[in-house]
Amino acid sequence: MRKAALLYNPDSGGSKQRQRELEAPLAVLRGGGVEANLIPTRSQDHAGDETRRAVASGCDTIFACGGDGTIHNIAQVLATSPVALAILPMGTANALAHDLGLPFNVIAAAKSALRATPRRVALGCVKYADIQEKRASRYFVVAAGVGVDAHLFYKLHSGAKQRIGMAAYYAKAWNLWFTYPMTRFAAEYAETGSDALKRADVTELMAVRIRNFGGVVQELAPGASLDRDDMRLVCCRTASRLAYLAYVTRGLLRLRWRIPGIDLAYSKKVSCDYRTSSFAASQQQPRIYVEADGELLGTLPAEITVVPDALTLLAPSR
Repeated sequence: MRKAALLYNPDSGGSKQRQRELEAPLAVLRGGGVEANLIPTRSQDHAGDETRRAVASGCDTIFACGGDGTIHNIAQVLATSPVALAILPMGTANALAHDLGLPFNVIAAAKSALRATPRRVALGCVKYADIQEKRASRYFVVAAGVGVDAHLFYKLHSGAKQRIGMAAYYAKAWNLWFTYPMTRFAAEYAETGSDALKRADVTELMAVRIRNFGGVVQELAPGASLDRDDMRLVCCRTASRLAYLAYVTRGLLRLRWRIPGIDLAYSKKVSCDYRTSSFAASQQQPRIYVEADGELLGTLPAEITVVPDALTLLAPSR
C-alpha cells in the first residue's frame, strides 16, 4: 500500500464526529508510510465519482469507512480492477467485516490493513429492472435477495434507521414481515457442476457469498464462502412464516436443521421472473423487488451470476 483514499459518509454519525473518528486511523496509515487522505461522500453516485477520481490520481487502495452499503458503492468501481478495497468497519451490520475477521476498532483495523494480505475474490453480479423498468446491473459482495427481504428494503428505504432509530426501524420491519403477502415468483438454476436446470416457485431467494454475517444470524447460508467461485442459494418454496423463523433460529443456534420448504444449493447462475400464469388478465401483478448488499435495486426479471477473480480485498491472513 503506497497511496490510499478513505471514503466516508459525513451524514452518518455526524460530519464532525465521523471526521474525528477517522483522524486516528488516518494517522496510523500515514505513520506506516502511506500517502492517505479523507474524502467525504454525499450520495451513492458521489461515492462512485470520488472512487474513480481517487483511482485516477494513483491510489492503489480505497478504504470503505462505513458498512456494507459503503462497501457496495465502492465495489462497483473497483470491480475487475487491480485496486484493493480495505475496510474500516463503521456501519450498522458490518457483515463483510465479520466474515473477514476484521477488528471493529478503527485504529486496530487500520493497523491490520497495513499488515494485510491481498486476497482476490469473485463478485456476484445481478441484472434487474430498475425502478423506471430499464435494464441495469450491479455487483455485490455479500448477498443478493429477491422477494421478502427486498420488499422490506423497499418499504424501509435507506435513511430510515437514522431518522427513526434502530429500535423503531426493527419494529416496523417486524410488522411488515408479518403482513407481506408472500408473493411467489419463478426461479431457475443449475447446481454447480451440473447442466440440469431446476425450477422452483419461491417466495424468497437469496444468493449468498459470505459465511459469517455476524450479529444474531451468523450463518445465513451454511457453506457459502468468498473462496468459492459460486453462490450459496437459499430457495424458500414455502410461504410459512414459521418455517422462515425456524430457518433464522437454525442460523442463530448454528444448528443443521433441515427446514421443509427451504432448500440450499450451490450455483453460478440463477434467473428469477414473474409467474405470469398465476394472475388473470384483469389482475395487476404485484411488483417483486430485488436487493443487493442491503441496497434496494429494482424489480424482476433478474439474473444473478458470479464474476471470478473480480475484486482485491485487504484482509487479515487466516
